[in-house]
Amino acid sequence: MTEKTSYQPGEPTWVDLGTPDMEASIAFYSGLFGWSVERGSEEFGGYSTFFADGKRVGGFGPLMMEGQPPVWSTYVSVEDAEKTSALVEEAGGSVIVPPMTVGELGRMAVYADSIGAAIGVWQPMAHTGAQIIDSEGTFTWSELSTRDQAASHAFYGQVFGWEPQVTPDYTEFQLAGTSVAGCMDMPEMVPAEVPSYWMPYFAASDPAAKAEEAAGLGATVLVPSMDFPSGTFSVVSDPHGATFGLLRINS
Repeated sequence: MTEKTSYQPGEPTWVDLGTPDMEASIAFYSGLFGWSVERGSEEFGGYSTFFADGKRVGGFGPLMMEGQPPVWSTYVSVEDAEKTSALVEEAGGSVIVPPMTVGELGRMAVYADSIGAAIGVWQPMAHTGAQIIDSEGTFTWSELSTRDQAASHAFYGQVFGWEPQVTPDYTEFQLAGTSVAGCMDMPEMVPAEVPSYWMPYFAASDPAAKAEEAAGLGATVLVPSMDFPSGTFSVVSDPHGATFGLLRINS
C-alpha cells in the first residue's frame, strides 16, 4: 500500500466511472472491492466517491451526455489546466471539456489525444487525488491501448513530458525515470470502430479469483488471467460495459 498526499505533475492521480445506474454500480464495486461510498450533492451533479479503509480511491457519477458510454477515465495531475489545454491542441489533440473549477477541490479538463483516446487532467487544490494506491482493490496502473504507438508517444511526450521506454511487447511511459503508465498496440480482438482508449487497473493478489468473483456479480471476463514477466493480470467488463484490469505485480 502507498499512501499519497500529493502527486507530481504528469503523474496519474485519479480514476472515475461514468455509469448509467449509480445504485447498481455501488452494489457491484462494493461487492467486488469492499468499497464504501460517499454520495455527492446535486451541486456537483451527483458525482460521488469510492473509499477503501476510509481513504479516497476513485469517483463515479451519472452519464452526462446522450450516447456517452459507461467508462472508467484516467486523470493526470497538472499544475495549470489552461496551459495543458494549449499543449494538447499544439500536439494535435482536442478539448472535450474545457478547464472548469470544481468547488474548492480543484480544476479539471478532459481531452481527446491526437488519435482519439480520452484523457483527463486534474489541477489539485483541496483534493489531490487517490489517497491510497497499489493495495488490494485500489488503483495501481493505467494503460493506453492505441492504434498508433508512434503518434501516442509523441503526444504524451509533448503534453506531459513522458518518455517512452519501448520494448517489443510493451511501452512504459516514464517521468523522471519512473514508470507512470503503460502503452500497447490495440488488441486484435477489439472491433475496428472502437477508438484508442485508456483503462485503469486495480490491484488484486489473485487476478483469476477476482475476475471470477466479478463474473459472479454480473461482469464479463474479457481477458482471462494471464502471466507476464512482472506479474499476472486479467481484464473484465462491469455489468454496464465499463472495462478495467486486475493486476498483481510480483514482489
